[in-house]
Amino acid sequence: MERTEIFERLNEIFADVLDLDDVSLTDATTANDIEEWDSLSHIPLVVAVEKAFGVKFTSLEIMKWSNVGEMVNSILQKQP
Repeated sequence: MERTEIFERLNEIFADVLDLDDVSLTDATTANDIEEWDSLSHIPLVVAVEKAFGVKFTSLEIMKWSNVGEMVNSILQKQP
């Protein structure tokens, strides 16, 4: 799966989980950029991403992410 495809799917996931009409994520997007993305919504977001891409993240991986680009990198690393 290519990076652009991952971003397209992540936009859908974020919009669904955060109940937003439209989301346009970039590598630099952080929780500070999206009002609805807080500590309570972070876990359901990660779970939805894991289900959508068929991957599992460790707590350490998740804690290291400082933006969406790093999440995408983790997804890419786990792709067969």
